[in-house]
Amino acid sequence: MPSLGMLRKFPVNSPTAVVSVSPIIIPAPERIIDLHVRVSAPVTGNNLPIVLLSHGQGMSNNLSSLNGYAPVANFWAARGFVVIQPNHLSSKSLSLGPDVSPDAPLHYRSRVMDMKKILDNLDVIEAALPQLKGRLDHSRIAVAGHSMGGHTASMLLGARLTDPISGSELNLTEPRIKAGVLLAAPGDGRNGEGLSDYAKTHMRFFLTHSHAEMATPALVVIGEEDGKVPFLTTRGSEWHADAYNYSKGPKSLLRVVGGGHGLGDVSGYDTAEATDDESPERLSMVLRLTWAYLWSQLYPEDHAWSAAVDALKQLPHLGKVESK
Repeated sequence: MPSLGMLRKFPVNSPTAVVSVSPIIIPAPERIIDLHVRVSAPVTGNNLPIVLLSHGQGMSNNLSSLNGYAPVANFWAARGFVVIQPNHLSSKSLSLGPDVSPDAPLHYRSRVMDMKKILDNLDVIEAALPQLKGRLDHSRIAVAGHSMGGHTASMLLGARLTDPISGSELNLTEPRIKAGVLLAAPGDGRNGEGLSDYAKTHMRFFLTHSHAEMATPALVVIGEEDGKVPFLTTRGSEWHADAYNYSKGPKSLLRVVGGGHGLGDVSGYDTAEATDDESPERLSMVLRLTWAYLWSQLYPEDHAWSAAVDALKQLPHLGKVESK
């Protein structure tokens, strides 16, 4: 692996100080509990773009919650984004039982509605954090998610599924979101083809999940070593590329060389005991490429993404990008 110094080839904004506040509480009477979010933002600047960041699942109590994903939230916020992280009902930090709602335990529908609730209550968030009041650009909004959070993000970007509870198509596309990043996100269900027996039995909503109608621009990030243990799929890492291969363009795909499901540890700092691919270099590359993609999508006149792709070509042992 290269030294971290070599990653200076990737052009990113200079970092600034970040303020991070939680919990900010959004009233949600339709929910079991009110929605708690963390907000991380640069201390300076106006007309700040917004990224909603959805956590994944896992055995830890806090990485899969609004307290996780600090490497991502801190990096993006230090370079100009306001990052908003909800605590989904599926978070182990809440210790909710498997029967608290029809879409439990992963709360595949509730997760998406959490993100829409945030967008409906940006004024509440601004009022709760006076340092942020009047500084948000409500017209520049993106979404990102890791693992199950990637599934949540994909639904907001246009992915569909047949809800096993109602039997009807679940279309929760969010037009206020202009771009997205899917980090090690689940692939297509194909009515069970390529899914593990466990997924087919315990996660039936995966069976019909499809990216065919996901038209919003997105960067799909996969680890080339992801999926060696067939917990959800028997198709290996290529399952996680379905969001690129089977969706409508424009899309880009970042293949992370040597990356596992953690993509270098996006979920937290120093989580070696919880991941098989801890790598500061790999993580640093993923942070820079994802930041550049979102920045150029929300500011099309900025060439951060094309410059980052060119820089990665000089470091092929870290990753490679393709687009359509």
